[in-house]
Amino acid sequence: MSRFPLLAILVAAFCASTPARAQSAALVEAPPLTLPGQTDGNSPLFWFGGKLHVFTSIGWPQRLSRADNLFAAWDSERVDTRDFRNRTLWVESALVDEESVVCAWYHHEPGGMYEGNLLTAPKIGAAVSFDGGRTLLDLGIILESGDEPDPAARNGFFTGGHGDFSVVADRDRQFLYFFFTNYGGAPESQGICVARLAYADRHAPRGKVRKFHRGTWDEPGLGGACTPIFRVTRDWSNPDPEAFWGPAVHWNTHLGRWVMLLNSAGGEPGWSQQGIYVAYGADLAQPGTWSAPALLLPRSAIPGWSTFYPQVCGLEEGDNDSVAGETARFFLHGTSAWEIRFTRPPEDAAAPPGPPATPPSRTTPRPVDRDTPDK
Repeated sequence: MSRFPLLAILVAAFCASTPARAQSAALVEAPPLTLPGQTDGNSPLFWFGGKLHVFTSIGWPQRLSRADNLFAAWDSERVDTRDFRNRTLWVESALVDEESVVCAWYHHEPGGMYEGNLLTAPKIGAAVSFDGGRTLLDLGIILESGDEPDPAARNGFFTGGHGDFSVVADRDRQFLYFFFTNYGGAPESQGICVARLAYADRHAPRGKVRKFHRGTWDEPGLGGACTPIFRVTRDWSNPDPEAFWGPAVHWNTHLGRWVMLLNSAGGEPGWSQQGIYVAYGADLAQPGTWSAPALLLPRSAIPGWSTFYPQVCGLEEGDNDSVAGETARFFLHGTSAWEIRFTRPPEDAAAPPGPPATPPSRTTPRPVDRDTPDK
């Protein structure tokens, strides 16, 4: 990590050169911070009982850590996930609702799909906790691809499926929005997609999620079709896909906009990090209005091809990874060497969102019924 300070200076200089007529973000060197535990996905943060909590995941075991604030010492423990029958899971989003229930959502990779290799097709599930995250109860899979997996896919990990996601509630808490990566199906359906669930159904979500497809929210979360916000340039069946993936979304109180951070895969090996991108949205219910992703962190400033998972943590009281303000900490793979600073345009220079983009080319909760098959 010793190379981060110099890289942060270079990144800040790069971002300062971006056009000033629209909202923008820049990274600025800051004392290093590392989230507790091992990180292999988005690490959701939430406040409970006056302390900041974070889930960190590597498939198994789950870790829950708590501290007085982001800069204080962390106390960690293993999460009780016995309700999941030893399935691997990555908790990637969480929120505390009005009933002090921790609602969490996880990425699951089914094992044993193919003889002789570890290829899989991820799914997205829901969970709840009545004790601040220490115990998770499974509510079942709620987002699943309807496309047949492609066992000939050569990206090294996935043959299809939905995964690597984040969840945010809209400002009125009418809906929960799931921004996820679709890894399979026809190339035109692969990319960053979105689904939603009525907030009132958060404790019993199975069968109630709806995917966005061709301008409507009518496709079922289990098996339905989806239309990407940002399509792949080269699909995930290739050894060298070119695609955005792993969206991390937060509401930015300074901009009055939603902000999405994205990984960008390009070249071999199949997930080779090409840079971190940022996009802005005004209305979650209108997925076509997201701005074209802009480069935030160039490949030259990223230590290694497999350094993934950008996210923020706000610095104001009550902030977390889904709410932040003018200045926040920017994390990459669980480590922060930067602040991220957002700039809003003058009111008379505000520009409308640009068109969707593709990555640049290299040139009362109810646990799941145990008689229901693991989907």
